[in-house]
Amino acid sequence: KVLAENDQLRKEADDLGPRVELDYWKKKLSKFNYLMEQLKSPDVKAVLGVLTAAKSKLLKKWRALDIRITDAANEAKDNVKYLYSLEKYYDPLYNNDPVSMLDAIPGLINAIKMIQSISQYYNTSEKISSLFVKVGAQ
Repeated sequence: KVLAENDQLRKEADDLGPRVELDYWKKKLSKFNYLMEQLKSPDVKAVLGVLTAAKSKLLKKWRALDIRITDAANEAKDNVKYLYSLEKYYDPLYNNDPVSMLDAIPGLINAIKMIQSISQYYNTSEKISSLFVKVGAQ
């Protein structure tokens, strides 16, 4: 269910700021971290041991799901890390008047450019465009 939700398109209002993006990925990270902890539990390990001993065909599906969950958790962790790095640049958009916030814009643009060039997951045109829309809305 969590993976199905993860694969769905996000629908958001057009007037949301960049904090919403960070909050979204933080919630996702929390969900997937919880799932990862559950997967490491003794009960799950015992079930996997039984399935392995029985040479169950379910192990192939299990491994595929495990890979997808791990990848989604890594994506959320990576995205939270990079979006946190933007916080000091977009805070002036929330706290300053329009004239005062102008000084923060070049740093914010450069930070987004850096994310686009080095992030493994957040470097898609869709995610970067969505982030720019949120910055512009704020």
